[in-house]
Amino acid sequence: MSNRLMRCYLAVAAAGLAGFLVVPDGGTLQLIWQVGCGWFAAAAIIVGVRRSRPAMAVSWWLFALGVAGNSGGILVEYVLTRTQLSPGFPSWADAAYLSLYPAVAAGMFLLIRRRTAHRDWSSLVDATTLTTGIGLLAWVFMVKPAAADPTIGLLGHIVSVAYPLGDVVLLAMTVRLMLSGSGQNTSFRLVSAALICFLAGDGTWALINQMAWEPGPVAHRVLADIFLAGYLLFGAAAVHQDARSLARTVAPRPARISRPLLLALTFASLIGPGLLIVQATQNRVTDVLSIAVGCAALFLLVVTRMSQLLTQLDVQTEKARELAVTDELTGLPNRRAWNTELPRGIERARRSGAPLTVAVIDIDHFKKFNDAYGHPAGDRLLKESAAAWSSQSREVDHLARYGGEEFVLMLPDATVEQAREIVDRMRLATPLGQSFSAGVAQWDGTETSEELTARADAALYQAKAGGRNRVAVPA
Repeated sequence: MSNRLMRCYLAVAAAGLAGFLVVPDGGTLQLIWQVGCGWFAAAAIIVGVRRSRPAMAVSWWLFALGVAGNSGGILVEYVLTRTQLSPGFPSWADAAYLSLYPAVAAGMFLLIRRRTAHRDWSSLVDATTLTTGIGLLAWVFMVKPAAADPTIGLLGHIVSVAYPLGDVVLLAMTVRLMLSGSGQNTSFRLVSAALICFLAGDGTWALINQMAWEPGPVAHRVLADIFLAGYLLFGAAAVHQDARSLARTVAPRPARISRPLLLALTFASLIGPGLLIVQATQNRVTDVLSIAVGCAALFLLVVTRMSQLLTQLDVQTEKARELAVTDELTGLPNRRAWNTELPRGIERARRSGAPLTVAVIDIDHFKKFNDAYGHPAGDRLLKESAAAWSSQSREVDHLARYGGEEFVLMLPDATVEQAREIVDRMRLATPLGQSFSAGVAQWDGTETSEELTARADAALYQAKAGGRNRVAVPA
């Protein structure tokens, strides 16, 4: 999407927001201005989708539908007011206003599904924790007062509660999408800012209704301008070039918690106790059950998150342990693992009386091969050799990389003759037309692991002195 289109859109949007503040209150021009801003934003979303053709375009169509429906509610309310003495509450205008929530929620849900093809349980728990804390605030200050009004009837209660619940649902999806790695996408930031505008506007109206305060014309225009900003931010998100990549699948988020996220989770977890403290200091504890349920839910979510972190720690510890004893290039045990395993093998042989043989293997002329074909080819030779030799050895044998082009092999329950036959089979399987020299030594029943390896290494030098590409035993 061209920067020129974005600049033109922002210029028109800024003029629309600023101009609305000076439009005469209560006139037809104000109505046209409000509905026009909303439908202009919806049209911008459509244009943006058609030009950039982003993945998961259906999400943007749903955003456009929600914005057009919500702004159309202003027109419906105007018509009802003009044709009826009092349209009452709820009315068809509320149906239009509320259409924003299911449409945008469905669009956000599809984006989440597209961006996170994997099961990101840690992000889900974090988003649920933040939403539970904010939801508790919404319940105490918005949902419960709306549901307690005896003058609006059952349908009025449902509609009154639907506004704050819709805000909380959209907030939850925004947080979930942000935790999946969308925070660096400018288009997503604009969508988030739009949703914050709607949340701020609904929250302000809920506060005004609780205070039984009737705002004047200026306050009405400012509050209405907040919703207009929400419309226009949706349009800006669609015409921005980042809209094309918003639905791109992302890698799983690390289970660790960043410091900003930790602060946010801490704040959300303290909302319940904070509300209780505030009400207690005012000698008016009226929401004990709600706060208790919210605190219990937050506690269980925190425990779940701790369990996830501990599981991740165990996995990382196990990986670190494996890396400490595994050769990174070939995937074989490394020298450290060999120095641990060989003494164990000798001890088992001592207790059982079974033979134990060790072979030291060295790829012939490896330096010349590296110089001729390059280090990547040398690495490939080491990796393919390790795989080929493993396929020719027995399951009970222990092959390890000792260092450089040198490998060692422990053969339990194998005499020197049997071991020589196995190692010779491995030698013939060496890939890329190469060969190796090897020395084989059988444990004598008394020597240490170092002494046994040294005898096999001495036999290796005999094989090299004898012309290479052979297996030798100590003289």
